[in-house]
Order: sequence, then C-alpha cells, then structure tokens
Amino acid sequence: MITMENIILEGSPALREPAEEITFPISEDIKTLGQEMLEFLKNSQDAELAEKYQLRAGVGLAASQLNVSKRMIAVHIPSDNDDTSEPLLSTIMINPKIVSHSVQSACLSDGEGCLSVNRDVPGYVPRHSRITVTYFNLNGEKQKIRLKNYSAIVVQHEIDHTNGIMFYDHINKEDPFHLDEDVSILS
Repeated sequence: MITMENIILEGSPALREPAEEITFPISEDIKTLGQEMLEFLKNSQDAELAEKYQLRAGVGLAASQLNVSKRMIAVHIPSDNDDTSEPLLSTIMINPKIVSHSVQSACLSDGEGCLSVNRDVPGYVPRHSRITVTYFNLNGEKQKIRLKNYSAIVVQHEIDHTNGIMFYDHINKEDPFHLDEDVSILS
C-alpha cells in the first residue's frame, strides 16, 4: 500500500526528470503500481482511511512522484454531485499525451496543490480549459478522452509531472495573481 512516505518531495532531482515511455506488453510490476496509485487516491479521499494512514487528500498521482521514472498517472476525481457515488473520472493512464487543446485557458480560484509539495504556493496556474488525451489502459488498449475544466486541469498537472514540470512553474513570477483576460477562474 502506498503511503505519504513513498511520495518524494520537491527538491528531489527525480521530479525534474522527464519520465520514460512504458513499453508493451505492460509488465505485472507496472500494472500493480498503477492499481496501487489509484488505490492511494481513493484511500486519501476516504476520511477514515486518510486519518488512519495519515494520508493527504489527492486527486492525481504520477509514477514520478514515487521515484519511478515511467509515464504513468492515476486520477480519481470525485463527482461534484452528492447524489451519486460515481466518480467524475477514475483511471490509470499509461503514456498519456495531450493531442489537442482549447485556446481558452482556465485556472483554479484557490491555486493548485501537490502531494510532493508540503507548502502553500500562492498564485494562479493557467492551463488549457479543454484537452483531448490519448493513453493506454492497464490492458494495453489505446484510449481517447476529452476533458474540460477541473478534470482537464488535474490531468495536465499530472502529465506535467511526467515531463519534469512542477505546477508552480506556470505561476507568473512577478505577479502570482496576474491573469490574461481570456483566462477563466474556476471555483
């Protein structure tokens, strides 16, 4: 089981290195790692389990954050509709690639956080408001998904990890809360 002790923190050189493509067929080790990454996210969002295992809540995790230089991410985004237990997005993406994106940008009103960053980093993180991503699932099947707003932001954050980019690299250094006119702020 993955815990916070397995997650490397900013300053670790591994977080700045581009990750390697995963080759096919997918090894059992990679499949197990992907399943454990998704399990961590689900556990971190369960108040009881998060307290028991001292987990910080997360919606995304990249293998790079576990010091594994592989292009794999897991995302588990709960639905914002309280009437359903179905998550908005819950998947493991192998070799994810953004193949198209909107001109329109968006950012989160509260900025972004990261399981590898143990401090508040104030500022807006502008990202594409809509993206199309191709990736492979754990069975090696190619997938294509269109995402918008919060889901798109989460997936871009995690794909950045596979490229050695941290979220705060996108924050305007001179004026952290400066945004171009065409950027929407999502609450």
